[in-house]
Amino acid sequence: MAIPIVITLNGRQERLNVAPWVTLLDLLRGPMELPGTKKGCDHGQCGACTVLIDGQRVNSCLKLAVTLDGAEITTIEGLGQPGNLHALQQAFVDHDSYQCGYCTPGQICSAAGLMNEGHAHSREEIRELMSGNLCRCGAYTNIADAIEQVMGQQSGKSYKEAAE
Repeated sequence: MAIPIVITLNGRQERLNVAPWVTLLDLLRGPMELPGTKKGCDHGQCGACTVLIDGQRVNSCLKLAVTLDGAEITTIEGLGQPGNLHALQQAFVDHDSYQCGYCTPGQICSAAGLMNEGHAHSREEIRELMSGNLCRCGAYTNIADAIEQVMGQQSGKSYKEAAE
């Protein structure tokens, strides 16, 4: 029993038939073949699966895909591409903020959402507002450095504007 939905995924409109129990995470990693979004805890506690839904950061493991009819979804693959990295992706490289790399897609999507929200104005606020994204390697200082760099460069622009 599939339910038809239409989403905009990384700038492309997609018409899909989705079973009511399929999470956005499983849809992305399965039929949509976008492996950048990681499955960490599958309980919304680690942030590895963070994507942007209508510009807001969301744990995709907690969101049923059928609830997203009409939504705009951006994954790490939609932020930038090799040779044309998003400013946050480049900053993560510049500051060695990725170490093992497993949490990196969720960290970057969360940082893009954090910038969209406009609530972080200090390093302490960045750290607090990123606290839902865990890094087992302990690269938190480098992650905060990367976000601070981009926020300083972009001062007030959304992640879409920062990518231009």
